[in-house]
Amino acid sequence: MHGMVISASNVGRSQVATLTRLIRSRLLAATGPGTASPPIYGEKYLRRLLWYLLGGTRGGPTRAEILKTLRERPLNANQLAENLAVDYKTIQHHLRVLEENGLVAPSEKGAYGAMIFLTPKMEEALPFLEEIWSKIGRTKIRTPPKEAR
Repeated sequence: MHGMVISASNVGRSQVATLTRLIRSRLLAATGPGTASPPIYGEKYLRRLLWYLLGGTRGGPTRAEILKTLRERPLNANQLAENLAVDYKTIQHHLRVLEENGLVAPSEKGAYGAMIFLTPKMEEALPFLEEIWSKIGRTKIRTPPKEAR
């Protein structure tokens, strides 16, 4: 497993959470026995997590747009779907991934219409989001209409 390359082409959408847990455990294990473990959301870890979730997966640009939209104000999943012109189920999937990784949190767990907020750690990581966004190089993420494809 050492030296394995993980890319969006060989990772299914359902494996994102599993891979982030693996990355998290590897980073914690890298400190070795007898040393103080780093905070789970250290700067280096958070930067790597954001690069993976936003720049290394097919859904990354949509997740980046969600985070950028929530930076302005909290919204619920339906409002996000309308604002970003993305299917509601797609928004739900991306919110689940972002929540599992501690980047967003609902106002009320499992409640319909719950407002989604950026976590304090994501708010601290907004400069990383801007850095990744500038390197992804996408300002509008929309799929062209079927006729234009």
